[in-house]
Amino acid sequence: MNYEVGAMYKLLIRSLFLLLLPAMAVAQIEKAELAIQHLIDSGKAVGIAVAVVKDNKLVYSQNFGYKELESRTPLSNTDIFRIASISKSFSATAILQLVKARKLKLTDDVSELIGFKVRNPRFPDRVITLEHLLSHRSSINDRKGYFTLDAINPAKNPNADSCYNAYAPGEGYQYCNLNFNMIGTIIEKYSGERFDQYIKHHILDPLGLYGGYCIDSLDARRFATLYEYVNDSIGFRASPGAYAPRSEEIRNYTMGYSTPIFSPTGGMKISSIDLARYMMMHMNYGKSNGKRIIPKKLSQRMQTPLSTQENYGLALEKTTRLIAGKELVGHTGVAYGLFSAMYFDPTKKWGIVVISNGCTPRYAEGYNAVIRTVVENLYAGLIKAD
Repeated sequence: MNYEVGAMYKLLIRSLFLLLLPAMAVAQIEKAELAIQHLIDSGKAVGIAVAVVKDNKLVYSQNFGYKELESRTPLSNTDIFRIASISKSFSATAILQLVKARKLKLTDDVSELIGFKVRNPRFPDRVITLEHLLSHRSSINDRKGYFTLDAINPAKNPNADSCYNAYAPGEGYQYCNLNFNMIGTIIEKYSGERFDQYIKHHILDPLGLYGGYCIDSLDARRFATLYEYVNDSIGFRASPGAYAPRSEEIRNYTMGYSTPIFSPTGGMKISSIDLARYMMMHMNYGKSNGKRIIPKKLSQRMQTPLSTQENYGLALEKTTRLIAGKELVGHTGVAYGLFSAMYFDPTKKWGIVVISNGCTPRYAEGYNAVIRTVVENLYAGLIKAD
């Protein structure tokens, strides 16, 4: 579908959607859309893709701004983004599937799972567990990087002890990308499938979603260019590294060790609509599209905070700061200039996905201000309006 036809189709679908709504609801939605478009027009964002679930149904999706700034190519519903740290929830979901299959336990010692010693040198007798990795309570940090397991493998890095903090495992919280690149490696070792293929076969395909971690397996024409905001005078600059294929590294891949190449911590590529459909699975405690992806009890455990500092569970957090007074479950993502958010209310069955392929990096209440503004307007226009 060319972009001119795509834009006409999108306009038609939107018109039919609005025709089915009462006038007051249409006015609220149009108000929200004007507020979001203003973010594009004022130079605060390159593009913004949104999707809204209400009453357990995908009721709204829209795109604002540009897929590619230089050519002024508009965003469309088929465009996919590297969504950054929301990807962690896919890795956690996979781990819980392996727990259900009795291939893993959340209390397992990571040293035994990953094949080299993972111990905080200050607390050598304290086991670092799978659950510690999933909840960022492992006492591990990203000081030595996270793009290769060599950073924390003492046989590869004589300074691996620098990867650990001063507190004991389970007694503190620090967000750490290395945790989840280790998680991806464990998924690979205990499933017998390459990480990207496992996610495709056991999460994406059952839910009927298009996306993945392997660049070469996806249609490059669908990638929304990501833009980093440099400063107020320069504005936005493209980040080509976001979709670097790493084909040579994959050709020389070592199963059970090279996994960070796919970035289990942040490398999922997916559209806003399909991310909303994935969100509905978590909203319904592990089941969507007639498919049970993870057991209800494990899904609830995933959403239960283990850190009182950050209200963080297993790759999902609870927050009342995104929309004041509303307790939501979800995750954000930040990388290469992209900002993303996926948050939902599992009780009232509504949720919002927002992805910007480039926006100003200012924050309000702990969240990117542009993303927060979009979420607030979508909530006011489509959820609260009733």
